[in-house]
Amino acid sequence: MGRILPIRLYGDPVLKRRALPVRDFSGTPELAQDMLETMFEARGVGLAAPQVGISQRLIVAAEYLEDEGEEGSEAPLRTRVKEVYVMANPVITYREGRQSVLEGCLSLPGLYAEGAQRDLRVRVEYQNERGEKKALEAEGYLAVVLQHEIDHLDGIFFFQRMLPADKQKFLDEHRKELAEFQRQARAFLREEAVRLGADGHRWP
Repeated sequence: MGRILPIRLYGDPVLKRRALPVRDFSGTPELAQDMLETMFEARGVGLAAPQVGISQRLIVAAEYLEDEGEEGSEAPLRTRVKEVYVMANPVITYREGRQSVLEGCLSLPGLYAEGAQRDLRVRVEYQNERGEKKALEAEGYLAVVLQHEIDHLDGIFFFQRMLPADKQKFLDEHRKELAEFQRQARAFLREEAVRLGADGHRWP
């Protein structure tokens, strides 16, 4: 099992940057495991490395078995995993169709909105945690998850994929929440700066 890493919130500068390609894969399996553990703990379906403060082009995602009633829905997510995906340097090489979907984000906890414009089917070429070249064709919900996480590698949030009027409505309706996320992000960075000064290295 991996470590649970702090998830960076909207307003953290790392979430606005274009992440750097993964070139050295020596630490990728461990980082991917930490990201998966963090994703499971947060009850998410995907996570990008910038969301845990690491500006690398690495994402993880999972497909889950259907909930089996209320009791099943509260079970640890790792017990319901159908398939896990680890993708370094992912590139969408084919897109087809359109869908308008409901999305949320672990870096915007509690906020959801309809109207993100996504491709219905995609083909993603990537490298696994060992650097081996792979490709995956996905459609429907999995295609949305992969597009969402790949967007994080370029500093893009799901609401930026909405039509202009829908995006503005989202920003207006959630102005207070977004400001609070930014406040928490600044506070976290101040705490990290203090810790960095105290122990001489950046975590994780």
